[in-house]
Amino acid sequence: MMNLYPPFLGAGIRVRRGSDGRTFEVRMKLNFFNRNYVGTHFGGSLYAMCDPFFMLILIPALGPEYVVWDKEATIRFKRPGRGTVHATFHVPPGRIEEIRRAADEGGKVEPVFTAAVVGDDGSVVAEVEKVIHVRRRRGGETG
Repeated sequence: MMNLYPPFLGAGIRVRRGSDGRTFEVRMKLNFFNRNYVGTHFGGSLYAMCDPFFMLILIPALGPEYVVWDKEATIRFKRPGRGTVHATFHVPPGRIEEIRRAADEGGKVEPVFTAAVVGDDGSVVAEVEKVIHVRRRRGGETG
């Protein structure tokens, strides 16, 4: 289903969700639709391939009694991306429980997650840092 999301489909981003529900593997081949003026991966497409995944891991892992939002993101481009690039997003069960406890005790928590976009040769093309806002829902709150 994620592979049909228009921003992913248009950029050629392919998503595979791990069977554990806490991992996403994402890849993007260089093509006409995601190539920039100098013939390498467009930075916006590199970021798009990293955008929603930590939030998409935390929402079902924490359950409906928690509000989960992307709050902040930073991408640091390290070298031009050529060919196929890959990224893996994973949140271990212990980290999820740590976030749940902190939200239960302190109202809100804003954990920071990082991921690397890596080329086929193993070189780091970009590093992404995401800040996710998490808190318990207030009575009657939806969405």
